Amino acid sequence: MTPLCIERGTSNYHRANLALFIAGFVTFSTLYTFQPLFPLLVREFAISPATASLTLSVATFALAWMLPISGSISDSFGRKKLMGWALILTSLISVLCATSTTLPSLLALRLLQGIVVAGVPAVAMAYLNDEMSPRAIGAAMGLYIAGNACGGMTGRILTSWLVDLFAWQATIALIGFSAVLMSVLFWVLLPPSRHFERQPFHLKKISLSLIHHLRDPGLICLFLLAFLFMGSFVTVYNYVTFYLLAPPYDLSQSQVALIFFAYAFGAGGSSIIGGLTDRYGRNRLMTLSVLIMIIGILLTLLTPLAAIVVGIVVLTIGFFAAHALASAWVGSRVPVARAQASSLYLLAYYLGSSISGTGGGYVWSAWGWPGIVGLVAILLGIAVVTIRVLIGIEKSDHP
Repeated sequence: MTPLCIERGTSNYHRANLALFIAGFVTFSTLYTFQPLFPLLVREFAISPATASLTLSVATFALAWMLPISGSISDSFGRKKLMGWALILTSLISVLCATSTTLPSLLALRLLQGIVVAGVPAVAMAYLNDEMSPRAIGAAMGLYIAGNACGGMTGRILTSWLVDLFAWQATIALIGFSAVLMSVLFWVLLPPSRHFERQPFHLKKISLSLIHHLRDPGLICLFLLAFLFMGSFVTVYNYVTFYLLAPPYDLSQSQVALIFFAYAFGAGGSSIIGGLTDRYGRNRLMTLSVLIMIIGILLTLLTPLAAIVVGIVVLTIGFFAAHALASAWVGSRVPVARAQASSLYLLAYYLGSSISGTGGGYVWSAWGWPGIVGLVAILLGIAVVTIRVLIGIEKSDHP
């Protein structure tokens, strides 16, 4: 007898959502803690903004390339065990980062952290696609993305606030120890997989499924969208700190940290829009989400600080909604090797973070904030065109 899928409102539904919320929280609180420290690192190590961004980009770059491997491993060895160990190890590496006294040693640890933490994102998405019923997957994916948002928000805000009180090394250590405790809670809460079908780890079979995914034009569009969404989003948050610390705003590090509360709106937006998928359809909601992002980035061109804050909030809502929709869309197009497909999506996602996130530093140095807005507007314009192509592919697949 086939085990029942997890339905909305059940005990296992709440346990799985809380566990994966924690997984997203730990992953992104440890991954992004260095983002608000860029201006401080520029001063401490006498480096450029683009070089400072490497403390994030090397981690996301390593994460990106490890995701297909971790997804394939989870298809062979299981979801929960791989996620649990990845969370424990990335938390401990955060503590080790606090011992770094040179930029090369810090970058080496961040590279290792990116490799280790790859065991969570694609596997979590595959777990949801495996275990949740069709009626529950949209909302569950939205809640998982919300955990990502809250983790990213809390890591950035705590870092910004604590660094005004302690050295950045002590701040990173405190966040790392907290992540260890939450990782243990994840192990306790997550229900074991019932629908996971172990696939022997055969390199040839994995390579064939990988090639099959890369031949799907619909998936290629979704992978491109992941690159464009994350590239736009990370570029904004990487350099808005420099923008607001400088004249005419002259905000303090703690004051700039408040901008990361926009993540709370992003978390709510992804959860709400994920729950509306059945009623309005992914096509409309995806296009709407990108248009919301475009409106948000254009608002930041206005001079008043309030307009910039509102623009960041609007862009964040659109981003997390678009990401949640695209993540679920990948799972619906792939009947087998879902973790591998999800990992390819996230490979493109984090390559966008690494390439645009660091490349934006050169744009910032040359043209300031208007240059950042122009770069993001171009990326999102390409995303709108890609969505139209994807909708056409979906219609031809299901005439």
